[in-house]
Amino acid sequence: MSFDDRDGWIWFDGKLVPWREANVHVLTHALHYASSVFEGQRAYGGKIFRLSDHSARLRRSAELIGFEVPYSVAEIDAACEEVLRANNLVDAYMRPVAWRGSESMGVNPIGTRPHLAIAAWNWGKYYPPEKAAKGIRLDLAEWRRPAPYTAPTQSKAAGLYMIASMSKAKADAGGFDDALMMDWRGQVAEATGANAFFIRDGVIHTPTPDCFLNGITRQTLIDLAKRRGIEVQERAIWPEELESFEGFFLTGSAAEVTFVQSAGPWRFEIGSLQQQLAKDYDDLVNGRLD
Repeated sequence: MSFDDRDGWIWFDGKLVPWREANVHVLTHALHYASSVFEGQRAYGGKIFRLSDHSARLRRSAELIGFEVPYSVAEIDAACEEVLRANNLVDAYMRPVAWRGSESMGVNPIGTRPHLAIAAWNWGKYYPPEKAAKGIRLDLAEWRRPAPYTAPTQSKAAGLYMIASMSKAKADAGGFDDALMMDWRGQVAEATGANAFFIRDGVIHTPTPDCFLNGITRQTLIDLAKRRGIEVQERAIWPEELESFEGFFLTGSAAEVTFVQSAGPWRFEIGSLQQQLAKDYDDLVNGRLD
């Protein structure tokens, strides 16, 4: 189903509008110069997981690329909940997006008006159950995550996802499910839209998020692991080290906890540790774990 032709409601600049009427002009600044930020979040049982954290990050992301979302965290939270109710959704994926408008055209964004829209729709597991159970296969991306002195890497900015989209498309064309990206130094970074975790001898290792997002799901997973007394090391990881890891999984609001069976030439097992953490995460978001 096309995303521009659906029944339902989208919250757009302070009010609900019919889904098909939530449009912007072709000369919108964000379309030409990527002056846009967004969030991806899920609702479980009618409750949006870590909603205020997502709303706060949306505002921070906009500030990092030079504009202010004209709504407070509390107002964004309320709008997200309104969208969920208006569309009669209980379990859903949500996409708040903020952008610069069409009042001015050119690289200089001065004079453009900031906008905010929020959509929600039914979206089940990111991967089919049979694929998720055996783990996904990752290609190795040609593009690298940029250095923090070349881009606002701590912003969930639309422009930073261009190389992710290109890498994902190439991976799909090659029969893979996603791609593993390195950073500008050649260190392991993340997948195209999810953070990476590795397991060796009962210890979890994860790349330091110094040039990519420290994801909200990533933070949640680290907390869950520490609750179980599992050591988590955040550090630089080089590709040559991947052959020494027993397990590999990804985390993200869309992907949740996704097992990985291979990345390039490296193979991984799906062990009890990552299965337990995936269950813990599922229990947490569905209200079965405090």
